Amino acid sequence: MLTAIVLIDADAAKIPEVAAAIADLAGVSEVYSVTGEVDLIAMVRVREHDDLADVIADKVSKIDGVIRTQTYIAFRTYSQHDLEQAFALGLED
Repeated sequence: MLTAIVLIDADAAKIPEVAAAIADLAGVSEVYSVTGEVDLIAMVRVREHDDLADVIADKVSKIDGVIRTQTYIAFRTYSQHDLEQAFALGLED
């Protein structure tokens, strides 16, 4: 599974509509409206590398109101759940 974090600049008047349209796309697991230098952050999770282009370049970027995207592909995922399993010694509390 490949994960991409997509930073999205959107037309300010269309942010809720843009976010909803992106969230409806296959391959998009979450869309966050955020503060800061971008308007939205989308999490894209796909099985194949070529699927990233299908979702991001062919669909997300073409949604009315999307001005610009910047994509980061994740190499490795860390989470509290993963860390707890990695350091568990199998001992009861």
